[in-house]
Amino acid sequence: MPVTNVQQDLDNLTLTITADFAAPVTRIWQVYEDPRQLEKVWGPPTYPATVVDHDLTPGGRTTYFMTGPEGEKFAGYWQITAVDEPTSFSFDDGFADLDFNSNPELPVSKNIFTFAEHDGGTRATYVSTYESAEALQQVLDMGVVEGASSAINQIDELIAS
Repeated sequence: MPVTNVQQDLDNLTLTITADFAAPVTRIWQVYEDPRQLEKVWGPPTYPATVVDHDLTPGGRTTYFMTGPEGEKFAGYWQITAVDEPTSFSFDDGFADLDFNSNPELPVSKNIFTFAEHDGGTRATYVSTYESAEALQQVLDMGVVEGASSAINQIDELIAS
């Protein structure tokens, strides 16, 4: 499995996931740059994602929804804040209604995804920072570690195809 480490730090309000892939940095970048590839790995297997809009440029916006096992839909968005192709991008990730309006009752995380050469492949580091320990705990209680890990672990199958 690609995910090698998960660290929850309530003092620093961060969740950090590290994953190693047997593919070059540029190939892992393509997974996040291409909306059709992204939707194969953004949601966990039981909550597949559909990417509606995807603009991976500073100031750009990505909108998506995940469909649950019973057909229920859960929407979200990324507001892209920085891009350094192919090694990193930063974005605010929030929950939304089905019209992609931000849901102010759920936390927004500031994210930095970085991709670096490591042992002939790529080490990806996913850091999410929350505004409060309560916000981080809320997403932990929602299963973000399990959901994100199972989503990231789908990347191996995608890059092998």
